[in-house]
Amino acid sequence: MIQDYRPAPGFKRRRTGTAFRGSGDQPILSELVAVLKQHSRGLRRWSVMRAMRDNRMRQSRDIPQKFEDDIERVFRRFCADSPDPGGMGCAVDKAPFYRPRETAGEVWALYPERAEALLAAESADAV
Repeated sequence: MIQDYRPAPGFKRRRTGTAFRGSGDQPILSELVAVLKQHSRGLRRWSVMRAMRDNRMRQSRDIPQKFEDDIERVFRRFCADSPDPGGMGCAVDKAPFYRPRETAGEVWALYPERAEALLAAESADAV
């Protein structure tokens, strides 16, 4: 017997691109801002991931399988140093995150005033 592995008629695959997951950016964005706000000179990527994971555990919140991927995607989307500035995130002059040049390794840092403005705009759009 030969089995046909094609989907049944009328079945459509669910897309998992950034447009579908756009609504999930707000909580991660605000969590990322909260973690980086405590470190004015920035924090290594690994430490950011650990801090966000620890915060979620302390609050008994869900930690998805691809949590670190989602954090990385949000950081790159709103980073002034991203390879595609202004692509899907925000303009370079309004981007709240950056990578400090004077540090060794991958360090993530925050422009606090830009972050507050972005969070205010995001929450206004959500309402």
